[in-house]
Amino acid sequence: MGGFRILGSCTGGWWRGLGAHTPPRDAGYSAKSRHRLQPQGSSKRSGVPRDQPFPGVLQLKTLSREELVGVLREAVVDKKGPLLTLNKPQGLPVTGKPGELTLLSVLPELSHSLGLSEQDLHVVRAAGKEASGLVLLSSCPQTASRLQKFFIHSRKAQRPTATYCAITDGIPATSEGKIQAALRLECSDGLSLVVPVKSPSRKDILEGVRRTHSHFRVMATGSGCALVQLQPLTAFPDQLQVHMMLQLCPLLGDHTYSARMGTVLGQRFLFSAQSTKPQRQVLDEALLRCLHLTPSQASQLPLHLHLHSLLLPGPRPRDTPMELLAPLPPYFSRTLQYLGLCQHRPLFLTPQLDTEGSEGRGPVTSQVQRE
Repeated sequence: MGGFRILGSCTGGWWRGLGAHTPPRDAGYSAKSRHRLQPQGSSKRSGVPRDQPFPGVLQLKTLSREELVGVLREAVVDKKGPLLTLNKPQGLPVTGKPGELTLLSVLPELSHSLGLSEQDLHVVRAAGKEASGLVLLSSCPQTASRLQKFFIHSRKAQRPTATYCAITDGIPATSEGKIQAALRLECSDGLSLVVPVKSPSRKDILEGVRRTHSHFRVMATGSGCALVQLQPLTAFPDQLQVHMMLQLCPLLGDHTYSARMGTVLGQRFLFSAQSTKPQRQVLDEALLRCLHLTPSQASQLPLHLHLHSLLLPGPRPRDTPMELLAPLPPYFSRTLQYLGLCQHRPLFLTPQLDTEGSEGRGPVTSQVQRE
C-alpha cells in the first residue's frame, strides 16, 4: 500500500492550495481524449501504442527513461507546495532492482523537468506495480511526517484513507461487507506470494502472519462481473487481490492469484494456495465476447484495480479531511463500457466518511475529475 520516505527540504504549507476552490487539472487526459478513451499525446511519447487492445497501458520494456518522464509529467494530478500527486499508469513499479526502470529511478529527472531541481522528491504513498492510480510525493520532511501520523492514526482507528475502484470476475454474495483474513508472505520459485493462514497461532503472528481487513461495496453488476469499491483498513502486499479471491471473485486481470479458484458445474471453489502456482487468468467465452477479446489478448489483460481516492488531513487538527482523486485509466473505462457499467462511474466519488472532529461532514474535494 505504499511506504514513507521522509527526506528532502520543506517549501511551505501544502494545504493552502488544496482547498475546494482549486481548479481541476487534467491529469494527462484532455476532456476530448478522455471521451475517446485514449491518452493525450503521441504513442511514441507516451509509450502507449494506439492499436493495442488495452489503451493506457505502458509498454515499459520499450520505454526510455526520457519517455517515462514525459508520461509522468502528463500524469500530474496536483502540485501544491511540497506535495506532488501523480496518476500512476498500471504496470509501473515504484521500486525495483538497481538498473530497472521504476518510478523511484526517474524521480530526479521528473523533479528537474517540473522545475524542482533543488528539491528531492520522495514517495509518501503509492499504488502498487500492477495497480494504477494515485501516487503522493513530498519534498518536505515535516509534511511527510504529518501525513504519516495521519495515516497511522486513521489505520488504528479503522478509518479508511484510500479508496480503490475494482472490477471483479464474479459477483460477491453480499453487496457490502468487511473481509478479514490472516495473511503471510511466502517465497517460492523466486516469487513472493501471499498465502492465507487459517486460525493463526501466536507463533504464526510472531513469525510474520498479519491479520488484515478490507471493506468492500458492490456498486453495480453486469455480465457476471461487479464494479466494486475497496477500502483497505490494513496494509499488506496484494491484500485486496487476495481478499477478493477469498470471496471467489478475483479481480479482472489478476494473473497471480486467480488460479487459486476453480469451477465445477458452475460452482466456484478454492484450491490450496500452497499447491497452486500463478498462471494467466482464464475467462469464460461469454465474458470474452463482452470484452471483445480473444483468449490470447485476455492473457495480457491488465489488473483492474485503481487507487482512486486518498484522504489527507486538513490544515488544522480538527478540520475536515481533504480528498485527492485520480480519473480511471482508458482501458478501465472501456471495460466499464463493454460491461454496461459506465453509467455508474460517478458513484466512485468517495462516500462521506464521519471522521473525528469533523461533525459528520464529508471530505473537501481537491480534484474532482470524472470521465
